[in-house]
Amino acid sequence: MDFEHNDNLSRPSEPEPSSPPPPISEVMVPVPEKPGRRTGWRIFWGVILVLSVLANIALFMLLIAVVALFAAGQKGIFTEEVIQDGPRTTKVAVINLKGIIDADRAGDLYQQIKVARKDKWVKGLIIRVNSPGGTISGSDQIYNEILKYRQEEEKPVVAFMQGVAASGGYYTSVACQKIIAEPTTITGSVGVMAGHFVLQELLENKLGIQPVVFKSGDKKDWPSPFEAVTDEQRQYIQEKLIGPAYKRFVQVVADGRAELTLTDVERLADGSIYSVHEALDEKLIDEIGYLDEAIELVKSLAGVEEALVVEYEKPFSLAGFLSARSNNILGINRSMLYELSTPQVLYLWSLY
Repeated sequence: MDFEHNDNLSRPSEPEPSSPPPPISEVMVPVPEKPGRRTGWRIFWGVILVLSVLANIALFMLLIAVVALFAAGQKGIFTEEVIQDGPRTTKVAVINLKGIIDADRAGDLYQQIKVARKDKWVKGLIIRVNSPGGTISGSDQIYNEILKYRQEEEKPVVAFMQGVAASGGYYTSVACQKIIAEPTTITGSVGVMAGHFVLQELLENKLGIQPVVFKSGDKKDWPSPFEAVTDEQRQYIQEKLIGPAYKRFVQVVADGRAELTLTDVERLADGSIYSVHEALDEKLIDEIGYLDEAIELVKSLAGVEEALVVEYEKPFSLAGFLSARSNNILGINRSMLYELSTPQVLYLWSLY
């Protein structure tokens, strides 16, 4: 074993193989950007972002304004619907009076007449009436506005009746210079009516409710819905409400219809309705005809041969639509209870 050990010691060592040199890797040296290049792009995109935000805010505000205008509508703004072509410098305006007359209806007609006043090209008006009447004050307000327009503008106004133009509908028509009615129109009904509900039996006998009223005098609540109407109360209402309103109606018709005397009107003013042929015979109207005849008449009175005939219409508004829908929903509130319990004195013709 010693020899083997020595042999190992004396044997020259073989050179170890050298390891291959490590590969030379490419080192990417970042090239510095030019100063200000990235900063410029940041400023550019920042400006674009700010402008985009501002533009979106402006569009949003514009959308809100349009929605608000669409929802509420603009008071006194009407569109013109062309009924008959003609020169725009010579106009005849058709103003509609439809349905039950009340303060809102009177205000609407006032706004239409106001538009006609501002239009210097309007040479005359046609009041298209299709109404059984309504409140005394509303009817009188419309009558007064038509009369004022005729007197202040010195332009002709013709009433054109359709369907039912009775009581308050006729009251407003006599403010016009001439009256034309369609062959099927019902008119007349010169007179006054009032009514209210008596709830005494319902409350006391059916519901067991005993109303208690405190008042300063016996006549303070006449007529009361909580007690039957007496003859004295009937006479009181007749003298205080019905009589004066009736006299006013008769006088207005006599003033508006030059062909009729006050005695003639009193004879006709018993509340009767009249066909157009009866009304023509009694001189309550001037002609029987249609819209074309009314247009020709107002042009003749205005002294023009051709005219652009327009009709005023309210643009659609969401508020008006929702208001109309809500009025159809039965709701009991203090205002409704007041209307049900208070006599309504009306220039109104009612078939029911």
